Amino acid sequence: MVDRDIDDGATVGAAAELAGVTVRALHHWDEIGLASPSVRTPAGYRHYTEEDLQRLYRIVAYREAGLGLDAVREVLDDPTADIGATLQDQRSQLAERIHDLQQLDKRLERMSHAHERGILLSDEEQAETFGADWDARRSEQARAVWGSSPQWAQFAERSASRTREQWQSLSDAMSTLQRDLGEALDEGVIPGSPEANNLVERHRDVFSHFFPLTRQMQVCLGRMLESDPGFSAHYDGIRAGLASWFRRIIDESARAHGIDPNAATWQ
Repeated sequence: MVDRDIDDGATVGAAAELAGVTVRALHHWDEIGLASPSVRTPAGYRHYTEEDLQRLYRIVAYREAGLGLDAVREVLDDPTADIGATLQDQRSQLAERIHDLQQLDKRLERMSHAHERGILLSDEEQAETFGADWDARRSEQARAVWGSSPQWAQFAERSASRTREQWQSLSDAMSTLQRDLGEALDEGVIPGSPEANNLVERHRDVFSHFFPLTRQMQVCLGRMLESDPGFSAHYDGIRAGLASWFRRIIDESARAHGIDPNAATWQ
């Protein structure tokens, strides 16, 4: 315990302990003229009087209320200062900070859920948005395979801020593209032709809403759409042979841009 009944005042260390602050803080307040020890002992040491200590207690009280040192100085030294108005202003600022932190917490929550779930729509909303044959477990399956990849992180980051309306717009764009792919196959569009290359570019543009899709990555994706039973069944369900034809037009477009499809990697 600190003996407060010291005739020649409290030392810096004792005052710091009484006020519940550090000696460094007291030195700083002394340097800026906010609170200084007002007596000097015969040995030349500076001590805090009872009045000095009372000022320290007030400084600590207002600091704990969140006031900056300049505001504390004004409250203590300006006789015209409206302490109530100052505190009310501090409360208003605090309310704004609380609101900002709550909004940040919501964003962090959505980001966290997006990294875990991928698409932040309920199973029912996903069925309504992507079609009755959509399997809501696809996101979970995708995370199991690619959850540690940069592309999954990018997908989650975009998913966290995407609204249901935006998902619907993206789903509509993908459906339109798949319909046009089927019609192009019916019309005998040749891989490598301008029409086929335009469809490949549209696919890259639509798919890049999930994560940036390079041409090499698109080639790898085309292989997967053809080889994966689930994806190939989906595309071949639109038109027989569409999965393989789609892979071929992607390969030919890649060749036109100097990429060997047989050597393409996920990069």
